[in-house]
Amino acid sequence: MRAPVYDTIGLDYMAHRRADPRWEAEVRAHLGDARRVVNVGAGTGNYEPEDQTVVAIEPSAVMVAQRQERAAPVVRGSAAALPLRSGWADVAIAILTAHHWDDWETGLAELCRMAPRRIVLGIDFELHAEFWLLREYLPEVRAFVRAGAPSADVIAEAIGATACLTLPVPRDLSDGVMGAYWCRPEAYLDPTVRANNSGLALADPDIVTRGMARLEADLASGAWHERHADLDRLESIDLGYRLIVAG
Repeated sequence: MRAPVYDTIGLDYMAHRRADPRWEAEVRAHLGDARRVVNVGAGTGNYEPEDQTVVAIEPSAVMVAQRQERAAPVVRGSAAALPLRSGWADVAIAILTAHHWDDWETGLAELCRMAPRRIVLGIDFELHAEFWLLREYLPEVRAFVRAGAPSADVIAEAIGATACLTLPVPRDLSDGVMGAYWCRPEAYLDPTVRANNSGLALADPDIVTRGMARLEADLASGAWHERHADLDRLESIDLGYRLIVAG
């Protein structure tokens, strides 16, 4: 089995990846009055409720080491073999993690085994691939993103979704996902920003370097701002982030 991907790219995760309160409110609303929650692919604990009994499952020692003292107890383990009895939790959650699972089909089945209700934050990869950063500056990475799996619709079918909700990306999103800086393009020139979202961190560094050089030139010349003047009028944008709810 390969090493967890975040053992490589998660070394300074907390620098730019913090739960956004608006996305967090959506997750919490669907947790409702759950007594026990299992957080699969829990990472550093973003979006974990603090007032419910939670067990976190996370394979990466690097991510576990960054969990705060008040975070839920964590077990090193894989989504494909959750170390809890069937039905242990009221709700199973998985936040921006399923596309990193080696065996996501089994992992999604495990969510269904674990709890009668499931909440997954996933991505519509076709829509995500239309993001200007990928389309204009990183076409090779765009091709990789379009092939991402499982996409939101696949997750929805696998977990028996009753709702698939759009999570718009506001101008000031605090969670540094790839699309977070859609109206703050200068941020993508910062290597620490790129290092903390998997789509860029896992890409060929030479490809990313060339793309960022083109972006830097377009920012300096004003070409980017001229081409994307319409973004100034938007308070948020849909980049394919979806909250998928079952049960």
